[in-house]
Amino acid sequence: MKLEDEILSKFRNEAHKARLNVYYTHNFLGEKMQKLVKSYGITATQYNILRILRGQSTKTASVGTIKERMIENNSDVSRILDRLLIKELIERKESKTDRRQKDVKINYAGLDLLKKMDSCEASLDELLSNLSENERIELNRLLDKIRE
Repeated sequence: MKLEDEILSKFRNEAHKARLNVYYTHNFLGEKMQKLVKSYGITATQYNILRILRGQSTKTASVGTIKERMIENNSDVSRILDRLLIKELIERKESKTDRRQKDVKINYAGLDLLKKMDSCEASLDELLSNLSENERIELNRLLDKIRE
């Protein structure tokens, strides 16, 4: 559906429409993601952190490393890690090299949860199934170009 039909609005120009369209689509995809992960008892941000930690394999990550790799710039990573600790999905201990830093690692429960959630990725990919592979490539190219 066209954006103007979705939000019943007019736009100053195509740049205005494109900006709002990207923002509206971001919210649309984010809401779908939030619903999917909520059924597993975590938030999209917690899911993102767990995926980052799974990508570290057996290595630990510092809070700074996690912040750098997050999709959303979230300054409250420590609080999110506290919640993942309470849910017993990660381990956190003092760094051996710098006592001010904490080393974080996903545990077996976190890995198990992510394995159960792998179907979420397929469900989210399905949201873009009405685009051809070439259109998805072009969309990625254009979105990258916006951030240049």
